[in-house]
Amino acid sequence: MDTTLDTLNYRNLYQSGELRKRIKKAYKLLENCSLCPRRCGVNRRRGETGFCRSGEKLEVSSFHSHFGEEPPISGCRGSGTIFLAHCNLRCIFCQNYPISHLGNGNKISTQQLSQMMLSLQKKRCHNINLVTPTHFMPQILSGFLQAVERDLDIPLVYNCSGYESVETLKLLEGVVDIYMPDLKYGTREAGEKYSSAPDYFEIAKKAIKEMYRQVGDLRLDKKGVAQRGLLVRHLVLPNGQAGTRKVLAFLAEEISSHTYISIMSQYFPAYEAQEFKELNRRITRQEYQQVLDMAEQLGLETGWRQN
Repeated sequence: MDTTLDTLNYRNLYQSGELRKRIKKAYKLLENCSLCPRRCGVNRRRGETGFCRSGEKLEVSSFHSHFGEEPPISGCRGSGTIFLAHCNLRCIFCQNYPISHLGNGNKISTQQLSQMMLSLQKKRCHNINLVTPTHFMPQILSGFLQAVERDLDIPLVYNCSGYESVETLKLLEGVVDIYMPDLKYGTREAGEKYSSAPDYFEIAKKAIKEMYRQVGDLRLDKKGVAQRGLLVRHLVLPNGQAGTRKVLAFLAEEISSHTYISIMSQYFPAYEAQEFKELNRRITRQEYQQVLDMAEQLGLETGWRQN
């Protein structure tokens, strides 16, 4: 790690005892669940489940070194990726629907999660990459604390849908080093139709502003590996269904023209997308190029593009 960058804040939180306090506050949210913007109000500590179908026990689908993330995340040694089961969205084109929708995974303890993190660090992964973590945030923090106690010292990546509660994100300040949210839609109609979240864009804008407040623009070490900051992902949908111009304009005008944005072209009609005529195909080269042109016009030139 480049020692010219900030010391990882989570070790300071651990040493001061603040991390334990955050965990207690997070678990309190499970008793009348308000971890995400849906605020289901169920008592997950008693086994009740809400929209995400998650109880108190952590559920993990898999963990491994991942080399398919953006270059600053995967680096040369891979990203230490942990896939959590379930999700607080219902995206009809979800490419990971067996995990996110069907909940395919194994129930584990927080101690087992800490062992996963340490195992990934031992493999020399550049970071711990938590995929779809929102609904298990308290349990993740508990496992994370146990890993820090045993000398975890690589960056923590919060790889999420963007549909986040600012209240919950504030508990992660100084804990998360790299926020990697999706910004899926720029219209209310798309959020409602494709993810059962009509307020998606309004919620995600507030969440990403909070993420940026905490970590700022993405910073890389001398080898080009991410150490701290914000990286936003946007998946281009056919027929302009994502409301992409509004998404890009928000990032350029309300976050930063230096925002690292990954403009993704790998959409295909997975899961239930074939039932929606406007989404029942891959995007064209012309559609993708139009999005790249929009980004350039708005001054968003930092990030990654796909062929």
